[in-house]
Amino acid sequence: MRLAGERRIRLLATPPLFLEYEDVLKRPEHRLAHGLTPLEIDEFLAEQAALIDPVDVHFQWRPQTRDPNDEMVLEPAINGQAEAMVTYNVADFAEAGERFAISIMHPAGLLKKVKYE
Repeated sequence: MRLAGERRIRLLATPPLFLEYEDVLKRPEHRLAHGLTPLEIDEFLAEQAALIDPVDVHFQWRPQTRDPNDEMVLEPAINGQAEAMVTYNVADFAEAGERFAISIMHPAGLLKKVKYE
């Protein structure tokens, strides 16, 4: 989030993807893991929304991944002309990343990259 606030990286999302972030953060099993209250989640999401560059999906490139649920994550990257997509799920996006010339990297890879820029 700090890198986005410093404009060293761009966060891209479509409205459906942002709503998915909210849904996941508010699930009971995730609330147990992160320990945030509903108010803290809403505050976090408001701050995140202020940093996101919204993406309109003009064309759905589906299917591109093995998991249909991954499509809503890939679409902002394609339609927003992202240079890279950061995910723990690198393997499932690798083929689509090659196809659309989007670097797919693990969060640790992003941190190493921005450290040396």
